[in-house]
Amino acid sequence: MKTGYLQFAPVFSDIGANIERISAMLNGCNGADLLVLPELASTGYRFDSREQALSLSQADDGEFVQFLVEQCANHGFHLVAGFNERDGDLLFNSSVLVGPGGVVGKYRKLHLFMDEKDIFEPGNLGLPVFEIGQCKVGMLVCFDWVFPEAWRAMALKGADIICHPSNLVLPFAQQAVPVHTMVNRIFAILCNRTGVEKDLAFTGQSIIANPSGEVLSRAPADLEAISVVEIDIGAAKNKRITPRNDVIADRRTDIY
Repeated sequence: MKTGYLQFAPVFSDIGANIERISAMLNGCNGADLLVLPELASTGYRFDSREQALSLSQADDGEFVQFLVEQCANHGFHLVAGFNERDGDLLFNSSVLVGPGGVVGKYRKLHLFMDEKDIFEPGNLGLPVFEIGQCKVGMLVCFDWVFPEAWRAMALKGADIICHPSNLVLPFAQQAVPVHTMVNRIFAILCNRTGVEKDLAFTGQSIIANPSGEVLSRAPADLEAISVVEIDIGAAKNKRITPRNDVIADRRTDIY
């Protein structure tokens, strides 16, 4: 299957402009099966207050997600994108998995970073895994990368690929994510944003990593980038490191 990412700099507070930019970039991705966009791709990241974030939020049936549904129907692929989700009077830093038939599933960021704690609720949907035909997909958002338990939990649920929308400002995740893919024998698509927004500079360098921990694609730090690579999804179903060692079967569940 063909997987990829769309690394770009969302325009802060302008959902319409971001829809236009994503639409233009997706036109260059025909033939892809699964694509990942950055965290909060609908609005940008650096909200001044919860009130500002609330004014820019949308429900999961709002304009932004419906745009993604239309794109998937037109192009025949699946998309994972971060968005600023409103659920009643609550806000979540969410990602959504959309396919040609509509919304497949949703994830809400579990581990909030810095000032996000003043704006969003901690995620309350757990770590779901969704089947999209050729593979099973899990989602994490940005700072979730720090926590190995999240990666392992989804691997145990059968995830073949972890889609990882991000707005990274620390320089560590692009090094750590391939280690997570190696120790869990899965693929990961880390889609970071680029550019500067208010007081934050984002680190770009989106990557696709395979179950051996190899980086199959890496974007520049400071430029928009589209990358689509072909992967052998069967590699994620083989959990053996040696003929006698299996990263799942060899766990000492009597100890941990």
